[in-house]
Amino acid sequence: MKELIKRNLDGKKILFLFIVTNIVYVIMLTITIPKVMGFAWGMKLLDMIPSGYTPEYVNTLLNALGAAGRHAYLFNQIPVDMVYPFLFGVSNCLVLAYFLNKLGKFNSNLFYLCLLPIFAGLFDYCENIGIIIMLTSFPGNSILLSQVTNVFSILKSAFTTTYFIVLIISLIMFGTNKLFRKST
Repeated sequence: MKELIKRNLDGKKILFLFIVTNIVYVIMLTITIPKVMGFAWGMKLLDMIPSGYTPEYVNTLLNALGAAGRHAYLFNQIPVDMVYPFLFGVSNCLVLAYFLNKLGKFNSNLFYLCLLPIFAGLFDYCENIGIIIMLTSFPGNSILLSQVTNVFSILKSAFTTTYFIVLIISLIMFGTNKLFRKST
């Protein structure tokens, strides 16, 4: 895996993937998510609750969405959100690897931090699968399914947040190194 990542540490390739990833994210934030939320009078979608949700919230949301909203969630939001985790995982793994490489830390144990966005993406897929099952089995959702999907949502958020903290620290270190090299 390390060699595969190292072979792809091309700045232009990483920038392209990063831009595509964020275009997909903007599409979700500005088009698909608001469309689905409109059916539920602005209730937050399960994907957008980083602190988690209860089975009661799930049922309230799915009731509020109605058949048309559940259809929009399943056929408008979910397809885009099945592309995004892959793009997020790959592009952000490469972004962090790129900066770790510039810092001379790629071959250290810090390399494993590059896997944070990959895990965030995997948990996002698990969350999406749970949401798909809940949307298609409604009103027969089990409490256990809601709870398991909630765990995946929280894990996705935790890995994403941890990744961004690590990235910010890496960027600060990179900037500091650049600044000190110029001044000497």
